[in-house]
Amino acid sequence: MDSLQSRGGGLMASSFDIFDRELKLATQDLEPAAIKTALASFAKRSVAEVIASGRASPTYNRYVNGRPGLKEEAVELPGPIVYEFALWDAVIKFALNELRMRSPVKSGRFRESFIVLANQKPVTDFDTIDPDAEVIITNFQPYIRKVEAGVIGNRKRNQVFDAAKRAVASAFGAGGGRNSAGAFVFETRWLDVRSGVHAGMPYVLRGSQGRRKDRQAGQSITYPSIIINQAA
Repeated sequence: MDSLQSRGGGLMASSFDIFDRELKLATQDLEPAAIKTALASFAKRSVAEVIASGRASPTYNRYVNGRPGLKEEAVELPGPIVYEFALWDAVIKFALNELRMRSPVKSGRFRESFIVLANQKPVTDFDTIDPDAEVIITNFQPYIRKVEAGVIGNRKRNQVFDAAKRAVASAFGAGGGRNSAGAFVFETRWLDVRSGVHAGMPYVLRGSQGRRKDRQAGQSITYPSIIINQAA
């Protein structure tokens, strides 16, 4: 998660030091009411500029004096006005690439069957995902469990989802090199998937597989998945 922060004295995020200098110059010799107006206008213009430049997602959370959702014009000096942008597009594409690299290659079907859910709903435009959403990445193929168990693809157990999770956590988690300023939390879990998420899900077992209750005929399978949240 990246942030852009505005105060009466300037924008405080280190990557936006130029804004800090500009705002200080713009507010010299102004009365408090005029500074509030200038701060709100400058914040709105600045966030529009970083979005237009491609440095930030058009989806963000806004906090004015620590309160979510207020308009910039409601700011009380010295502020701040804070915009928090999620790096969902970069994180999800990295995770999908890791998953595909580790997937079976015989037909390529499994590699093309990953789906992304944001708050339990399928999504393909990752820039539209809310910063505080929970993101799940899984695969709709019915043999997904065999892939993660290493039965298909001649791989060791947990070498697709769990291994991909470790890679993306190293890159984007707390202390990761690519997003050290923001902390994403990653985990792998085997999930029940409700009907309606995808036409092929959930897959219902036609025959029993061993003695476990969740592997009996008529039971819906669980799906290994990567779950991503932004740290509190």
